Formats: sequence, C-alpha cells, structure tokens
Amino acid sequence: MHDIVAIGGNSFPKGTLTPIMRYVHSLAGRDVPRICLIPTASGDSQLVIDNFYATFAAVPGEYCHLTLFDHKTPDVAALLAEQDAIIVGGGNTRNMLLLWEAWGVDKAIRAAWERGTVVAGQSAGGLCWFEAGITDSYPRQFREIECLGWVPGSFCPHYDSEPGRQPVLERLISDGALPAGYAAEDDAAIHLTGGEISCVLSQKPGKTVYAVRAENGAFVREPLEARNIS
Repeated sequence: MHDIVAIGGNSFPKGTLTPIMRYVHSLAGRDVPRICLIPTASGDSQLVIDNFYATFAAVPGEYCHLTLFDHKTPDVAALLAEQDAIIVGGGNTRNMLLLWEAWGVDKAIRAAWERGTVVAGQSAGGLCWFEAGITDSYPRQFREIECLGWVPGSFCPHYDSEPGRQPVLERLISDGALPAGYAAEDDAAIHLTGGEISCVLSQKPGKTVYAVRAENGAFVREPLEARNIS
C-alpha cells in the first residue's frame, strides 16, 4: 500500500502511547504486529529507545530496534524485511541520511516499504521521506535539506513549536527553492498512501497540517481538515 505517516512532533512524550502512535500500530494490520524503531537521528539515544518500548508496552506487538553505532545487527535488510511497521525517531536528519546511505539502511527500508511495510516517524522521521524540507541539522540555523524523495514535495515538522522555521519555510517556498508540500504542527500528522493524502490526524484540539505552496511569488498556506483522534 506504500503507507507513510509523517508526524510533526511529540509522538513519544515520556513513553506515553499517544493516539497517533496507536494509529500507526493499527495500520500495521496484525493483532500482534512486528514494529521496529530506527533511532539513528538521535545518535541511537538510549532514552529514545527506552521511550519506544515504554510507549508500546500497553499494546501487543513484537518490538525491536535497529542501532548502527554498536554493530549488533549483521543483516539489516533481513531484519527490516520482517517488520509490519518501521518507526523513525527524531534528531539530526542530515547525519541520519548519511549513515543510512553508508550502511544501506535507506535501501532496506525502501524494499520493506515496497512490500507493504508501513513507515512512520516524527521530526526527522517525518521529513526524511519527502523530496526536501526544513531542518535544524546545521549549527544555529534552519535551512533546506534534500531527502529521500519517496514522496513528492517538501515537509516541515515542528511548524508551531519552533517558530524560527516559519520565516525560512516561507522564503524558500516563495523563492521556489523548495517545492510545495506540507507543514506539520506538533501533535499532528499526515498519512499518505501512494503519495496521496489518506487523512490528516490531530491528537490535540486545533493541531493540524498545512498545505504550503507559492502563488504568484507569495507564500500560501492552507490548513487541512484534520481527523481528531485525541
């Protein structure tokens, strides 16, 4: 089905099973789904890993994680091929993409996704699937970054919680340096199937995802109708 759930942020608050994460769990399509966390963007943070397991402790599943810094997974492609869903954590998008390419993780995720594995993630884990987007992966600045390109267009996470992103996004979209796309607030997500919008999710009242584009050289944003799952 080629499902992607791109989340603006706040999907693992202190290990709580958020409505959006429950939605991702349901998308996996099995009573006891196999779900793998990839925390590369956080430098394989143990806190992120612990939060992942605490988050899903409330629902049945076979859970695992893939780390790249400790060399504990001899066959990355085989591990990811077994998963019903892959969740990518937040952090430094640039570092993550470079490491994925070096280890072949991007190709392994792509192969699993093309076989039907759901992919999801917040922040860096939401941005990485698009052509490009806004990142803070560089010191003390927000700027554009080229990503995997599995989904047409651009993506901006943390649209409400990190206001410094907004003027950069507006300038780059208006100038044509970034393609039209989506800006997601924290606690909101967009579910894409085959590159098309399946639904927009909101786990807090008023949170949503915006469609953003340039029109006659001006920045235009339109809030998308969100399904409240709080």
